[in-house]
Amino acid sequence: MAAHSDLLAAKRRVQYLEIAARSILNRTRPHMPFQWTINPYRGCEFGCQYCYARYTHEFLGLEDSRAFEERIFAKANVAALLRRDLPGVDRRDAIAIGTATDPYQPAERRYGRTRAILEVFLQDKGRRLSLTTKSDLILRDIPLLREVARRNVLSVNITITTVHSRLARLLEPGAPRPDLRLAAVRALADAGIRVGVFPNPILPLITDRENSLDRLARAARRAGASYFGGGPLFLMPAAQKVFFPFLEERLPRLAEAYRRQYARSAYLGPAYRKDLGERVRRVRERCGLDPAPLEYQPELWEGEEQGTLFPLH
Repeated sequence: MAAHSDLLAAKRRVQYLEIAARSILNRTRPHMPFQWTINPYRGCEFGCQYCYARYTHEFLGLEDSRAFEERIFAKANVAALLRRDLPGVDRRDAIAIGTATDPYQPAERRYGRTRAILEVFLQDKGRRLSLTTKSDLILRDIPLLREVARRNVLSVNITITTVHSRLARLLEPGAPRPDLRLAAVRALADAGIRVGVFPNPILPLITDRENSLDRLARAARRAGASYFGGGPLFLMPAAQKVFFPFLEERLPRLAEAYRRQYARSAYLGPAYRKDLGERVRRVRERCGLDPAPLEYQPELWEGEEQGTLFPLH
């Protein structure tokens, strides 16, 4: 289907295309903190050097490592698909928007697929929703998000890997600056929307020092975030094809250590994960931040009583 997609537009080296989808809702594996995901786009123009989702373009027959940020596919008929399939989703299930590609990347300004999805949830009640983005374009939809949150349990996760703008530009060349993301946290919090900061992925020897995490968590707290959580870098082979050459060019002293560490697995070992988890926990406690969004009773909730709501993770 990707080979025959209709070209929507082109910008610089980026091509925007439309692709058919069988469903907009995707079931997750067991033990995930949410049961369903929604990704309105395939590919992401932000071009984060570490992005784990690059492998998804290989399913489209696009093997070029940079195709992921240069060929952006907008899924077709997202609202109709969601309205068709949503009645089959248990209201106790959590639905996460933006788990693989950013729902507020530049394509959203043109095609509004994320907004169309939120408008479907506006017509529903009693859902458990989360949305993850690096983009301050989300500010466009604050009035809509407020109404969705009156009917459903909603949390917004703003991803900020570092408060250092120069480092952020290296790691995430197409994404908004950290200060713009923090400003988005403040605007969402002021609008009464549950919002937190994810420093994902936490990069060994780059963003994993406790003082760096502490500085980010304090900035998040000042901006109005109520929770803070993060996990270590997950580096699949498709991502390594981009990330390792990036390190060799920009951070050469780290390149060999990364190659050794990820030679056998896309995951870091349990000892590192445990140590990092303790660091993040200490930072959270010092800054008075929760590990996940707290449950709340939406004003127009239709479902269980407040005491039986599940927190979003």
